[in-house]
Amino acid sequence: MTSIRFFNGHSMPLVGLGTWQSTNPEELEQALDAALEAGYRHIDTANFYRNEKIIGTVLKRWLDSGKIKRKELFIVTKLPPQGMRTEHVPHFLQLSLQNLQLDYIDLYLVHSPLGFHYFTDAQLDDPKLDPNSILDMKTDLESVWTTMEEQPANHQIELHAYFQRPELLKTCKKHNITIVAYAPIGSPGRKEFYETIGLNFKPITLLENPRVLEIALKHSKTPAQIVMKFLVQQDIAVIPKSTNLDRLRQNLDLFSFELTPEEMLQLTALDQGMRPDEHSTLPYFHQTLRTTLKVKKLTRTKLQDFEERNSNFGFTNNTPYRTSINSDTSYP
Repeated sequence: MTSIRFFNGHSMPLVGLGTWQSTNPEELEQALDAALEAGYRHIDTANFYRNEKIIGTVLKRWLDSGKIKRKELFIVTKLPPQGMRTEHVPHFLQLSLQNLQLDYIDLYLVHSPLGFHYFTDAQLDDPKLDPNSILDMKTDLESVWTTMEEQPANHQIELHAYFQRPELLKTCKKHNITIVAYAPIGSPGRKEFYETIGLNFKPITLLENPRVLEIALKHSKTPAQIVMKFLVQQDIAVIPKSTNLDRLRQNLDLFSFELTPEEMLQLTALDQGMRPDEHSTLPYFHQTLRTTLKVKKLTRTKLQDFEERNSNFGFTNNTPYRTSINSDTSYP
């Protein structure tokens, strides 16, 4: 099986192309061309990634050429954190459709669900207002899902062999919610992003694990293929990001072999509950997502430089806000 089926009958390919941090037009266009040529049909992007226009240009070229039909593609994009109010959703959806040059999105996700709290200038100046004090990390997702008018079809979460989240997977299965794993190999590329915004990041060493290396050698596959196959074999979709042409082909080659029940148990035993950062980027999001938020004692930093380079979110609101998180996700 190379796809998973939603409760409404639609299907999504189990292997997609992740595009976070892929903003170099020439590099991304080359990677997309190679991916589509190799057989990728599931493309994952987001307003926040700042690459929808590049992706849209490539998709239009392929669609116009007749080499691919729209119904063969599965395009995922996301409502950005600053758009998480009912009245803002149409704006951001339309913006993504324009950028991607498409008539519809196959799956529209809420990106890193954040609740917005709007404040007056006087409240923002109150030293007692600590952004971290309004964070709620223990929201019961199941109670949220059961009260929604429309059942969620998919939950995209950080998931890999060191961070397997069995209780969350069990809950999703109970409600017939499919799973997409971002960072399926541990997100080694996240280090550059963290350094850019002035944070330390200790990469996990999943691909160097002796058990993973042993299984990879047995199957004549790469360690990355093994840890992704571990997820795919559980009907969990993966969206590895790569602009390397060889890795693009390797990442798609997850259906030519099977892990044995013993190997699956060995990989399951690797679970350490290891999330790389435990929401250490939240202060960054408090500032990046602001529009006119007043920040005290803020000198020019890597964060400000990063914000200015990546400020094209397509939305401006003159009301200052701070954010709170009500989701078991990590960022971005």
